[in-house]
Amino acid sequence: MKETFVTIARFTYSSEAQIIKGRLEAEGIKVFLKDSITIDTDPLVSNAIGGVKLNVLAEDESKAKAVLNSISAYALDDNGNAAACSNCGSNNINLYSTINSFKSLVHFIIGFVFGSLPLSARYEYKCDNCNTIVNFKKQ
Repeated sequence: MKETFVTIARFTYSSEAQIIKGRLEAEGIKVFLKDSITIDTDPLVSNAIGGVKLNVLAEDESKAKAVLNSISAYALDDNGNAAACSNCGSNNINLYSTINSFKSLVHFIIGFVFGSLPLSARYEYKCDNCNTIVNFKKQ
């Protein structure tokens, strides 16, 4: 019988894929990472080739997707608990890059024109439900 692999997820960097691979292998699922060595050699080609592909056997596809869905993709606070929005109380908080100052706009334009990585980037946590910007303060 021929074993057929199917792609169930794509990742920009192989480090993200390796973490998920370990979780799936702990569940007894055979995993194959496609293009991970290429991206480790030159990370800038990741978007061009579609990232690291996480492949599992076709017979394990539904089990693997269930494991993937059980992993939270949202932000955690310093204690490892799911971060909550101060406005709506939702745990659906993600990290986004933003251009909210003249300096970051200039760096974005320079990076875009010269095809280079940005010199300066700003990030903020934002609630996916109500679009409130969430600030984490050390207590």
